[in-house]
Amino acid sequence: MTEQNASSKLLIETVDRITIILLNRPERKNAVDGETAHLLFDAFRDFDRNDATDVAILAGAEGSFCAGADLKAFAEGGDINPVMEGGINSLAPMGPTRMQLSKPVIASIEGYAVAGGMELALWCDMRVMAENAKFGIFCRRFGVPLIDLGTLRLPRLIGQSRAMDLILTGREVDAQEAHHIGLANRITKPGQALEDALKLARQISQHPQICMRNDRRSMLEHYSLDEDAAIRHENKLGLLSMHSGETIRGARRFSAGEGRHGHFDQGDNNG
Repeated sequence: MTEQNASSKLLIETVDRITIILLNRPERKNAVDGETAHLLFDAFRDFDRNDATDVAILAGAEGSFCAGADLKAFAEGGDINPVMEGGINSLAPMGPTRMQLSKPVIASIEGYAVAGGMELALWCDMRVMAENAKFGIFCRRFGVPLIDLGTLRLPRLIGQSRAMDLILTGREVDAQEAHHIGLANRITKPGQALEDALKLARQISQHPQICMRNDRRSMLEHYSLDEDAAIRHENKLGLLSMHSGETIRGARRFSAGEGRHGHFDQGDNNG
């Protein structure tokens, strides 16, 4: 790994075409205070603008993903999270959770991903979860609301009935249940979440990127569109992908035999 940037609360590294953003407040179970929220926002903004990277991984240091907002700092009147009115791409209490990126993010989850930490994980495109890790809306016990889009994303991921269960009770969700209901995409052995997240990120990075990103964009943006507009939007983005040259290059690879009998060569970003 090559270190790209670092602060005491956030570490950023690059490996291949993957950006790894590591929450580094283990003494607070990687809880996010005001400064960390700003650092996360800036880090993901820079990732999205960087043409040399395709996928980001969000992880936490020393066996914990994120315990949510730093309530100790809030109680002490210290560096509290930014709570303000704002729409798409504005700074959120946990930092980047209102951002709409053009590239995917994978959450690498060890230990606890709870309260605002769970909302950070929900913001990511995919979640790789250690088999002893835990989700939970633990902030339910302390009168702390979900204002990092947890009430929007959770029912979209797992359905309203299951989401209502977790939001009303604040109960703990283990990795097996998380995978069963669609919260976790991959389950891995304890201590291997980041390694497996890197494998997944490399797989995604090998695909032709214009087409992959446009398909991802169509899926994410259709929620705000009626059916006719969503159909037109998908078609528009599909044509952009086809006109990029990736489709014809892929068709030529297919015609030359790639994919026959389920065999695929290692792809590249040019299709």
